[in-house]
Amino acid sequence: MPSRKFADGEVVRGRWPGSSLYYEVEILSHDSSSQLYTVKYKDGTELELKENDIKPLTSFRQRKSGSTSSSPSRRRGSRSRSRSRSPGRPPRGSRRSASASHQANVKEARKEVLAVKLTPLILKPFGNSISRYNGEPEPIKRNDMPPKHTQEQFHLSQESSYVPTQHSLRPRREEIKLKELDSKEEKLVTKVPASLRTFEVTPSPMKDLEFGGVPGVFLIMLGLPVFLFLLLLMCRQRDPSLLNFPPHLPALYDLWETRVFGVYLLWFFIQALFYLLPIGKVVEGMPLIDGRRLKYRLNGFYAFILTSAVVGTSLFWGVELSYVYSHFLQFALAATVFAVVLSVYLYAHSLKAPRSELSPASSGNAVYDFFIGRELNPRIGTFDLKYFCELRPGLIGWVVINLVMLLAEMKVQGRTAPSLAMILVNSFQLLYVVDALWNEEALLTTMDIIHDGFGFMLAFGDLVWVPFIYSFQAFYLVNHPNEVSWPVASLIIVLKLCGYVIFRCANSQKNAFRKNPSDPKLAHLKIIHTSTGKSLLVSGWWGFVRHPNYLGDLIMALAWSLPCGFNHILPYFYVIYFTMLLVHREARDERHCKKKYGVAWEKYCQRVPYRIFPYVY
Repeated sequence: MPSRKFADGEVVRGRWPGSSLYYEVEILSHDSSSQLYTVKYKDGTELELKENDIKPLTSFRQRKSGSTSSSPSRRRGSRSRSRSRSPGRPPRGSRRSASASHQANVKEARKEVLAVKLTPLILKPFGNSISRYNGEPEPIKRNDMPPKHTQEQFHLSQESSYVPTQHSLRPRREEIKLKELDSKEEKLVTKVPASLRTFEVTPSPMKDLEFGGVPGVFLIMLGLPVFLFLLLLMCRQRDPSLLNFPPHLPALYDLWETRVFGVYLLWFFIQALFYLLPIGKVVEGMPLIDGRRLKYRLNGFYAFILTSAVVGTSLFWGVELSYVYSHFLQFALAATVFAVVLSVYLYAHSLKAPRSELSPASSGNAVYDFFIGRELNPRIGTFDLKYFCELRPGLIGWVVINLVMLLAEMKVQGRTAPSLAMILVNSFQLLYVVDALWNEEALLTTMDIIHDGFGFMLAFGDLVWVPFIYSFQAFYLVNHPNEVSWPVASLIIVLKLCGYVIFRCANSQKNAFRKNPSDPKLAHLKIIHTSTGKSLLVSGWWGFVRHPNYLGDLIMALAWSLPCGFNHILPYFYVIYFTMLLVHREARDERHCKKKYGVAWEKYCQRVPYRIFPYVY
């Protein structure tokens, strides 16, 4: 079934039959079988229009006019008309006699083509339509009542239960003849009365650039690597307080080692090999602009199991994993260099990509597109580079780095067993990674996959930022031990579990609804229908706040920072950064959803006012 372009209750511009003029109308309903929209003009006239006769308000610009009237018809005492009369026609006698006879022929022909078919329709007062979402009515605002002259024209009673009827105008014969008449009439109508406003379609405005535009993304690309190494250098200090900033900077040759770069490449290609294994189910992603749906193999959890077997075998053979800790800065630089080289390749590869495969976020500016990603789904054959980097080298590498820090803590501090704080950090973050790999299919509906291209932003974030910043708490505990009592540990565990329950239940509810909105298990959830054919959840976890998964994410981030104690703010950098990241991402989500869902999204925001933190934000 084709999806609807306009939602019930949405105010748009509708073409008056037989003319080229558009007037403000309200969408009342949509007939899925005939694909016709029932609309109502401001004077109360109800007609059925095709989708190509309706345009959004944003596609028009208003001409200067000395009048504010936008009514498509004149006030009459009768409730219906026997034929269509364009509101853009000048009064009789105002045209030249040469065109008068031809106009009469046009009217007669139109009377034949547009024979009236009277079909009772339910009238809803303009601006005051009561829609129901899963049986719950939307509240009525007093200032949305129809104009007084509209009430007088249709003799509306004061009782809200009274519903008068109107009649619709529908063509009964071929539409080709009607289009020919329309084209002739447009040539004849050279003057439009000053009492009417007309609108012209204008091109869409220039795309707004995010992240501060070109200067912003340029500073981010330069600043993020520098900031990363400053954090790692501070964490290695005996007293990592802000008073000791900036830390001592090592020589450049101390940060680069070819052997380390080779080990990193080996790690990357081992994960690529696991990705190519023919294990795990194959699913289709979201529809692309051209209607195609790419296929993805879900084997991230199997790759994690295989990686664990390789790491366990290495430990059994006596391989010193502490090498990663002693060369941690070199590994971070190797990953950064690889991410930059990959970003250059991705941009060069995108120059050969067809227009239909470009990212919706791309702008045409070389610097901005290098950062945000010009191509949406760059692939080498069936190997999807973006999808692979999202979950494999960085996320699984995060767990391996945490294990390395646990072993390094025992070696540096001379312990026979890891500290309780280190066990908590490793356990919490291991659960997070395993959950992401187990629910790998949910990644296909995220903004990273369906909207952002694959450029420096995601390449650096996936391959460098995730493994070397998300493991920051474990790296900190190696040289700054913190003893945690069991009562305190129990409270932290409870906080972690609360965050995980919110995060997982919210995501599971969303994913289940996207897969099968008619699932009987979801029948208790209230929804708002949108013009895209999709629906918005307004109850359950998604009726609590607009992004309950972000709320759960932040609670978990706080839980795995608390074991580090309160001696320094450095271990809490992740919580601060993650809060800023999710608030920014929520703002991006807000803009995209408002543009995509329009009126339905505004109603959702009224029903669910808080974005992430209930009663706060």
